[in-house]
Amino acid sequence: MCKGLLQEDAVIIGRLNCDEFAMGGSNETSYFGAAKNAANPELVPGGSSGGSAVAVQADMCLAALGTDTGGSVRQPAAFCGQIGLKPTYGRISRYGVIAYASSFDQVGPITSSVEDAALLLQVLAGADENDSTVSPLAVPDYPSLLENKEKQKIAVLKETIESDALDPEIKSAILKSIEALKADGHTVEYVSFDLLDYLVPAYYILTTAEASSNLSRYDGVHYGHRNTEAKSLTELYKLSRAEGFGEEVKRRILLGTFVLSAGYYDAYYQKAQQVRRLIREKMDSLFMDYDLVLSPVAPTPAFKIGDHVQDALVMYMADIFTVLPSLSGNPAIALPLGNNSEGLPLSIQFTAKHFEEDKLLAFSQAFLLS
Repeated sequence: MCKGLLQEDAVIIGRLNCDEFAMGGSNETSYFGAAKNAANPELVPGGSSGGSAVAVQADMCLAALGTDTGGSVRQPAAFCGQIGLKPTYGRISRYGVIAYASSFDQVGPITSSVEDAALLLQVLAGADENDSTVSPLAVPDYPSLLENKEKQKIAVLKETIESDALDPEIKSAILKSIEALKADGHTVEYVSFDLLDYLVPAYYILTTAEASSNLSRYDGVHYGHRNTEAKSLTELYKLSRAEGFGEEVKRRILLGTFVLSAGYYDAYYQKAQQVRRLIREKMDSLFMDYDLVLSPVAPTPAFKIGDHVQDALVMYMADIFTVLPSLSGNPAIALPLGNNSEGLPLSIQFTAKHFEEDKLLAFSQAFLLS
């Protein structure tokens, strides 16, 4: 992944904080402690790529990379007032990335400008012999295509805007943006997406199942922490994994092991795969009539450190708007939308057809400049 950056003489200045194994939405599950939002150090920066978002937000670097499984680039970018791009699944190699959920994980840039996001994508995208899931499609010259000013036909997911979970100030800012888009000549129409209630359950069943499988290698023998007091092989496995994993990681491994277990595989995992297929088909159908899909990024602005970390359900439901492009594999971008009355960053999300990052980035450039 970084090979292309180094070949282009990028200067890598350091590693950044993130939730343990990228499992978290606030950067509070990190082994190193929570990163802090530069807008207010009492607030989370979002997760899992919270350190990346804060580094760009605080001008510590020009751009940073993160991994987006269900929103882990877009949500921290939103909380920190930056641009977060999740490319199409398979657009960027995952070689070198520690797997959380292999059919979801995608590397993406966090930047303060669309130009930087386009340049990074240009360098990072493309085939890689070390990753068989990477698309062989040619990589467009994204920076040169930013001047495309075509008017777009945009679908607004009605249920996301009308959701009771959506913060009123975020809703107001998005509604103003919709009116501005119409005034600018874009066609904006509300459409129904009746699968919204199934997004988070399907996402967490599938990702925890993949995490259970991927993290099985961290057994104290092959990889990871190794307990030195175990008296048997079974005890070595148990103690090493119990000591080596944090609470959130253990919770997700247990959930994944449960949904894959005999008697529950068909009831949970298989059903979730079927829901994922329905979601993909629904999105493909939408993109037959529309160029872009508009929705919120997160239901709230950044919240206080410690407010939700003990309530897993609240944390999981915070992904309600970001997991849709993750389940369908579409590219999506989080764009800053000003600040609320407390000075906290707000954001809006646009999703495009598979491998139409050029259109998504060009639209984003025009949107932020208008």
